[in-house]
Parts: sequence; C-alpha cells; structure tokens
Amino acid sequence: MTEAVTDVAIDVVLAGPSAPLGTTGFRSAIAKVPLGRPVAVGPNGLEGDEQADLRHHGGPEKAVHHYAFDHYAGWRQELPGPEPALLARPGAFGENLSTIGLTENDICVGDLWRAGSALLQVSQARQPCWKLNHRFGAADMARRVQASGRTGWYYRVVEPGVIAAGDRLRLIDRPHPAWPLARLLRAFYVDRLDRAALAGIAELEALSPSWRALARRRLERGVVEDWAPRLEPPGG
Repeated sequence: MTEAVTDVAIDVVLAGPSAPLGTTGFRSAIAKVPLGRPVAVGPNGLEGDEQADLRHHGGPEKAVHHYAFDHYAGWRQELPGPEPALLARPGAFGENLSTIGLTENDICVGDLWRAGSALLQVSQARQPCWKLNHRFGAADMARRVQASGRTGWYYRVVEPGVIAAGDRLRLIDRPHPAWPLARLLRAFYVDRLDRAALAGIAELEALSPSWRALARRRLERGVVEDWAPRLEPPGG
C-alpha cells in the first residue's frame, strides 16, 4: 500500500483579476499570475484574486483552487497539435496553489490542510467548464479534463491566514479516508448511477452542499444531469 502523502511544498501561489476572455463577450479570471509575496487568504479566497462568474466560481466552498503540477507532463503528451506554451509553468488551469507530489488520488473529501498560517478544508473537486476550451484553444478541453480525473480541487477556508510560495502544506486531519477525490470523480463521471456510491456521497458532511445535492438528485431521478451547459460554450 502506498504511504499517504501528508506534507508537500507549495511551489507557487497565484492570483489575478478578471479580464475579457478573448472575443467571447465573457469575462474570466482563469489567467492567474505567480505572487512574489505572502498573501492573505480569507473565506472568499486570496486577497486580490477575482472570479468573474460568481454563480459558478468562487465563494466560500470554492475559495482556493489547487491543481497538481504533476499532471502537466501528461497534458503535454496528450494534447493534439503544438505543445501549448501554457503548460511550461503553473497557472494553465487557473489554480491558486501549485504543488508536486499531491494528486486526486492522495486528497480526500474533508481533508484539513495547514497552508502557511491558514487552515484549509477540501470541499469538492473541480467541475471543468468551457472556458478551458478557450484557454487551451481545444474545443474539447473541458471534456478531456473531466474524463481524465485530473480536475484539481477546491478548499474552503476554516482559519484565515497568510500563504506564500515555499510554505509547507501539511495534513492535519482526514475525516473521510474512504473518499479520495479519485473515487468521488469516478462516481460522478464514470459509474454515474452507482446507487451505493451516490448514497455515500450524499451523506458526506464535509463535501460541498452542491455536490451532495447533485448525488441526491441522481438517486431520486435515476438520470444523469446534462453536462453540455457547463462543458460547451454558450451558442455552441
């Protein structure tokens, strides 16, 4: 059995304002930049960080976005055409935290991690949206990210504090060791109507309310929700 990862370095901390997303007519804050200084983090995320669409991004349940730099090599190999320059360094996926050595296989729902002086709790995996298609110039990038299970994840902020590149990310508590994010993602996107898994997800108190509600709806209706509005840009 692989030893649990409980301590990694935070290599890069990123934030950024919202800006027009090309010629789409929409705004996005997916283009984060590395911060060369410590930054305060509170219930709604990092100081100076923005989200353009507060209906689908940001808020207390999605205050801090973490993406494993471990995945970048795989994306460089798998994406068609020339290698995207975005993948040369952290920030391609709009993440706030970048690390090596910690992936969706190692992170569990409800994990409490000390990041600098802040205390963060894993609230949900990321649900990729169509803005990734535009970001990468690939019409199916959001679907690729979802299918791969390399989605990244979000934290809620339990204790505000200060985070800087070079700080350690240390596991403090793991209330749901049976629910690594890889298992959660498989239940939502592969074995989509596994009733036992959905029932378990619906009872995970540390999981964000929106994901628990989604599991309950699938149980009640016996159908999978339409992903197209999230994965495909408005108007096709």
